[in-house]
Amino acid sequence: MQTDFINQIETTPIIKTKKCKFVALLLKLFFQYTGYIVGVTTWYVYDYFMGIALFLLTFLIVSILKAKLRNSVIPKTQQEYNYNDKGIADWYTARELCIEIGE
Repeated sequence: MQTDFINQIETTPIIKTKKCKFVALLLKLFFQYTGYIVGVTTWYVYDYFMGIALFLLTFLIVSILKAKLRNSVIPKTQQEYNYNDKGIADWYTARELCIEIGE
């Protein structure tokens, strides 16, 4: 008799309160648009070489932050699955920032 089985993955948490939804939205927007905002602002204020360099540096730093947050909140058994920015923001908000009692 074979005893190997595949564990079911946990679904992305559903955030219920308005405050937590707002925090998750801000985190998602931070992940998505910080690099562009820093790059365009630097390009406008200084030079396009500086803008491109800071865009790439910001992209690298935000990617490292996303990986750290993803690895700290998503269960170990399902870290091989791909998650978008909204998924990572929802997991982090539900697990670390807005722990809702009764679920």
